[in-house]
Amino acid sequence: MTLQIIGTKKSSDTRKAVRFCKERSIPYQLIDLNERMLSPGELSHVLRYHEAAELIDTTSKFYQKQGYAYLDYDPIEEILEHPELLVTPIIRMDRNALVGFDAKTLEGALKG
Repeated sequence: MTLQIIGTKKSSDTRKAVRFCKERSIPYQLIDLNERMLSPGELSHVLRYHEAAELIDTTSKFYQKQGYAYLDYDPIEEILEHPELLVTPIIRMDRNALVGFDAKTLEGALKG
């Protein structure tokens, strides 16, 4: 099983997820959102396990600067157009997707 880590190289939590995988020799693929947008298929996989609103980082500078707190918007449409809204990292596995990095949660998901 290869994990797919979706995030940015600048994100400290994304770097933690990459380090976690390297330290345990877990194969992974990093998708840097600054280099490539999230595909509708990748987003669809994540949405099987999480609501779209859970994927929005309401503390991000982009969210706050654009005034999303005061807007009525379609989260899926906005995520596809503005990946900087995403909580990172998103870790995709065969039968799961995790939002954010938590070592214990990731270990549990890998065992189960």
